Amino acid sequence: MPEQRKGNRRGLTLVYTGEGKGKTTAALGLALRAVGRGQRVGIWQFIKSPQRTYGEQLALQKLGVEICQLGIGFTWTKTPEEHRDALARAWRVVKERVMSGEYDVAILDEINNALSITSFPVDDVLPRGEVLALIKQRPTHTHLVLTGRNALPEVVEQADLVSRIDAVKHYYQAGVPAVKGIEF
Repeated sequence: MPEQRKGNRRGLTLVYTGEGKGKTTAALGLALRAVGRGQRVGIWQFIKSPQRTYGEQLALQKLGVEICQLGIGFTWTKTPEEHRDALARAWRVVKERVMSGEYDVAILDEINNALSITSFPVDDVLPRGEVLALIKQRPTHTHLVLTGRNALPEVVEQADLVSRIDAVKHYYQAGVPAVKGIEF
């Protein structure tokens, strides 16, 4: 990115959390806005698997946005060791890409979910201290977006913006399954 576009801008930390639907969607809307303004956006998804195809992935690739699925799916479908290995790989990739300085906006999708896993240990493969350090030490021009349920209090404290998305009503409760183009 040309230096005049980076300027002296201070990157912000934005957190989208809560039990409601729309956290990733909010981050993707922000990505769309940034791309429209000529900014470089990178999106790394901590839970979603590259074995599946997602609508946001297809659309954003057409816009030249780097979007990578680094997970292996939901925690109940794989073993803890498989998840731990995926989280360790994801964290290595994300640290390198964010710290590269290439991005104006870096979206760490579902990292809050990953950090809050309690059914098996994750702090040795996705160390919360390193995540907090990344928030503080990222390139100064980079906006950092963290999505997912259960944002850690330390993450919330460091954020410049926190939006909590609450669940009021969801069609899942009426037995409607995931809808193509809405969930994936």
